[in-house]
Amino acid sequence: MEKTTFHNDKYSIRRQRQHELLVALINRQEDLELMNTDARSLNGSNREIDPARWIDHNRRILEKYQSLVRSAMTLDALLDSEQSENS
Repeated sequence: MEKTTFHNDKYSIRRQRQHELLVALINRQEDLELMNTDARSLNGSNREIDPARWIDHNRRILEKYQSLVRSAMTLDALLDSEQSENS
């Protein structure tokens, strides 16, 4: 039981570190947009826009977030490997 608790604690600490890294990376972004749920507000008017353009816009935003998550995971892995080498 203690081994499971240790594993869960280590996992929890690592997830917290990954979260903190991701938040730090997001804070460094100057023009990070949120996903747009309303196609009409994409161009600032009440006119409907091309659904393909709306989907493409949200896809680019999602790819940016995925890139930030991958960067945070990579940084976390580097920190973890450095801690393992020093132990």
